[in-house]
Amino acid sequence: MEQRIAIITGAGRGIGRATAEHLAQLGYVPVAVARTPEEIARTIEICGRGISVPADVSNPAEVERVVQLVLESYGRVDALVHCAGLAPLKAVDRLTVEEWNATLATNLSAVFYFCRLLWPVWRKQGAGVVVNVSSLSSRDPFTGFSAYGAAKAGVNLLGIELAREGAEIGVRVHTVAPGAVETGMLRSLMTPDEFPAEKTRDPAEVARVIGLCVSGELRYTSGEVIYLHKTL
Repeated sequence: MEQRIAIITGAGRGIGRATAEHLAQLGYVPVAVARTPEEIARTIEICGRGISVPADVSNPAEVERVVQLVLESYGRVDALVHCAGLAPLKAVDRLTVEEWNATLATNLSAVFYFCRLLWPVWRKQGAGVVVNVSSLSSRDPFTGFSAYGAAKAGVNLLGIELAREGAEIGVRVHTVAPGAVETGMLRSLMTPDEFPAEKTRDPAEVARVIGLCVSGELRYTSGEVIYLHKTL
């Protein structure tokens, strides 16, 4: 039986690490991708299998290197989970052009960079799945999340269109949009006093939903945005 290979971006911590660990438990071989080598190496250590590939997914050449390496190593890719994110919290007149471009490239353009390369692979395999991590900010952003909210709204729409294209070749595309999740990224922006921990989700909760999408248990949600609200 062939190994099932899952590329997880942003896998050094937070939702990405939790997803890599969960997919490993489901039998997938995780490929952990992020900019910090030490963090993704630790993720693979926790998973007990897979490889870590340091890369900046906002750079299309880096994405191409990741895909090529995975194909050379395993000969296939079964799933892409895009968790990498960048979220500057700034008023529009303080947001730089560089920050705007980096936010869109990391959250949105990276999906395109990966999919344009993986589409021929999945057409040949006859199957594949993409799970993009969006955010409730795509429809109700915190004040100061102009770039992040716009990027995630783009992820939602891109997922709908890619699901339509993918249906012809056996590819599913899911979008999971949680509210605030207890991650390092959130806490770099807001203190527990500003946004209490009891109002956030645990990364493992989001990872379990992602796992249902990857495994096919939520296959009928391809093209949909799955919003995860915190129930208090």
